[in-house]
Amino acid sequence: MSHELGRLEDLPQDYRDELASHNLVPLWPSLRGVLPPDVPTRQTRATHWPYQTIRPLLLKAGELTPIEKAERRVLVLANPGHGLERMQASAAIYLGMQLLLPGEWAPSHRHTPNAVRMVVEGTGAWSTVDGEKCEMVRGDLILTPTGLWHEHGHDGTEPVVWLDVLDLPLVHYMEASYHVNGGRQTVKPQRGERAYARGGVVPSPVFQRAHKAYPMLRYPWADARAALESLAADQPALDAVQVTYTNPETGAHCENILGFYALMLRPGQTLPLPARSPATVLHQIEGDTEVQVEAQTFTLAEADTCCAPGYTAITLKNRSPDQPAFLFMADETPLHQKLGVYEIR
Repeated sequence: MSHELGRLEDLPQDYRDELASHNLVPLWPSLRGVLPPDVPTRQTRATHWPYQTIRPLLLKAGELTPIEKAERRVLVLANPGHGLERMQASAAIYLGMQLLLPGEWAPSHRHTPNAVRMVVEGTGAWSTVDGEKCEMVRGDLILTPTGLWHEHGHDGTEPVVWLDVLDLPLVHYMEASYHVNGGRQTVKPQRGERAYARGGVVPSPVFQRAHKAYPMLRYPWADARAALESLAADQPALDAVQVTYTNPETGAHCENILGFYALMLRPGQTLPLPARSPATVLHQIEGDTEVQVEAQTFTLAEADTCCAPGYTAITLKNRSPDQPAFLFMADETPLHQKLGVYEIR
């Protein structure tokens, strides 16, 4: 049964004042706002951040602000639907482009939000996470999970840029966001991407997970790209050629709040993605992709990033007739699944 609910203005002012004096609020005037029919109210807007716009501004930031004054030199990719001051791309996703110049060191710290780094350009930089030194190569995904010490350094000669993806908005909303500073880490010899370099084979015995909740911290792009090409060749009729970045010991998502994926579009392919509850971030690693989100269309060149709200269908089109296109994707799927609200429409 559907009927119009009473408005706050329908209540006498003295009654409203009395409620407010006792920290009470009537639900019915706002009920449709927090529980709308059929589709949630969404602040996230479809938004495109071209790298050719970001890059010169990021390099200018490198000239204006030394790393000692910035600690992390980042330009935040803010979604206008949430307000630029909120510094978030979606309800649970924060995005930022981070710059590290030759010889710089971003000091060690740890924090409660989970983070990943998708390397955008440059060579010679590294990120040490929990004592494991991870080389930064374009297209690599590097984890810095909640509570783990991490620092970044640069031994090369050219600027290095990467895309930060954090669940910061969610952790901040929960009033659980904070960081702790630390000193330089002692590098350990183990590297997870070597121990788990081949699918289907893992160090024996499998059940000994030791003390590491995150046995693999660096996911080389060369391996992910090869997996996509093998999958496409093995299943030529498969539409969505996609792989998920997972924990190699459990098969679960590599982090516990946000999901991360790599997607290949065959030459000239158009791929419709169904409307799903989580918001989605797309970052172009190689090629050019046309992205349609409802009435909006973006063209992603290499290193461009865009965001689409949840409950919205997305259509991807590879603009090249003879070359594949490769994208990195991030979304809120693990969070929605844990909360029991994940759905596909």
